[in-house]
Amino acid sequence: MRGMKKFALLALLPAIFCAVPVARAQAPLPPPSAPRLPMTTVFKGDAKFQALVLQAERERWRELPLGARTIRVARALVGTPYINYSLEVDDSIESPVVNLTGMDCWTYYENALAFARMLRYKPAPYVPQDMLAMVEVERYRNGQCTGGYLSRMHQLEEVFYDNERRGLAQNITPRLPGAQRLTREIHEMTVQWKNYRYLRSNPALLPAMGKIEEAVSKLPVYHIPKDKVLAVEPYLQDGDVCAITCYDKDSYTSHVGMIVRLQNRAYFTHATSDRDKGRMVIIDTPITDYLKEGSKHAGIVILRPRDVPPSPLWQKNMAGR
Repeated sequence: MRGMKKFALLALLPAIFCAVPVARAQAPLPPPSAPRLPMTTVFKGDAKFQALVLQAERERWRELPLGARTIRVARALVGTPYINYSLEVDDSIESPVVNLTGMDCWTYYENALAFARMLRYKPAPYVPQDMLAMVEVERYRNGQCTGGYLSRMHQLEEVFYDNERRGLAQNITPRLPGAQRLTREIHEMTVQWKNYRYLRSNPALLPAMGKIEEAVSKLPVYHIPKDKVLAVEPYLQDGDVCAITCYDKDSYTSHVGMIVRLQNRAYFTHATSDRDKGRMVIIDTPITDYLKEGSKHAGIVILRPRDVPPSPLWQKNMAGR
């Protein structure tokens, strides 16, 4: 059975990465995956979640555009401690995970975006499962977690590609002034596999992971070199996902956060592991200045998320009134 599943995944790869994606009309979301692990394992920070819900309803975040809505959530998460490997929660069973008590750069943007989308996706009341469903839409290939580790997308470049293909985002980078194409050979997951709990527990996943990395290496990835970023700051909006590119030939990106507009500049908000910045979620300097701080920073990739199609529950809610 495992062999058949692996063969099916490998056969699907050419269709997954077949051309420059064009934003498509959005289809209704697939149903959330069935729970496979206890809620105490996959969702941490229920008190924070409930506080966010109360604040969102009181301040009417739902009425804001997605970018502004996302930044409201992002601001509420400032000060959250930075932690690593918060998604590695089991040896073999993969599941959507949310941790609002600690996050890394990737889960920070995912959590803010997932909560913001949830507010428009369905009417209140909200429960943790609603946010987990929004994380599943963003993080998993085709928006569906199969319970297998390989259904999760492990490179930002694939996440951006897959979400744009499904009409859930637009990668605006190629259209910005100064955009340049990058070429990389992605090997991180297969070379550093012992750092990942699921791969350590099941090295048989490595050949299929290698095929995924090979496909990601061929994606059309563009970035704005850091000496061109000041000129594109006026094009950037609240809630844009901002990935930091690097010079490493084995990786496209090394970090990710979001853009927040302040004082007519595009500031960078992110979860940082830097001790001199507190190892926590912060609103940092303007993105141009942030890039100048690090010699390893090459430039940026900008993804602009869209709201997901609304749930039919809105119609039922109105009928009930």
